[in-house]
Amino acid sequence: MDTLLAELTALERELHHPGVPCTRERLERLLHPDFHEVGRSGVRYTRQVVIDFLATRTQVPDVVACDHRIDVMGPDVALLHFRSYELGCDGTPFRAALRASLWRRTAMGWQLAYHQGTPSAAA
Repeated sequence: MDTLLAELTALERELHHPGVPCTRERLERLLHPDFHEVGRSGVRYTRQVVIDFLATRTQVPDVVACDHRIDVMGPDVALLHFRSYELGCDGTPFRAALRASLWRRTAMGWQLAYHQGTPSAAA
C-alpha cells in the first residue's frame, strides 16, 4: 500500500504544476474520460474545462500538499485524501482545503476519475 500511496501522490503532484505546467497531452492521459471535479469553490468542472484551464496556465501557484493517505476501494480503485494550501508571497498559507481524489487503474495506467476540494481552516 505504501508503493501505491507514493505512486498516486506523485501523479497528483503533477496536477499541481510543481515548477512546470502539465502539457495538454499529459493531462489527457492523467484524467479519466469520465473525470469531473467539484472545486474548493463548490463549482463543478468538466474534464475539458479542467484540461483547458491547466494546460494554458502561465502563472502557477505555490501549492503545498501534505498529509496524504489512501483508501484502497478495490483492485483498480483508490481514494487519495490530502490537505493543500497555497503560499502567499510572504509565505503565509491561504486557500486551505481538504481534498479527495478517486483514482482508477486502466489500460493507460492510473487515471484521476473524480476530485473534490473542501475549504478548511488554515494549514
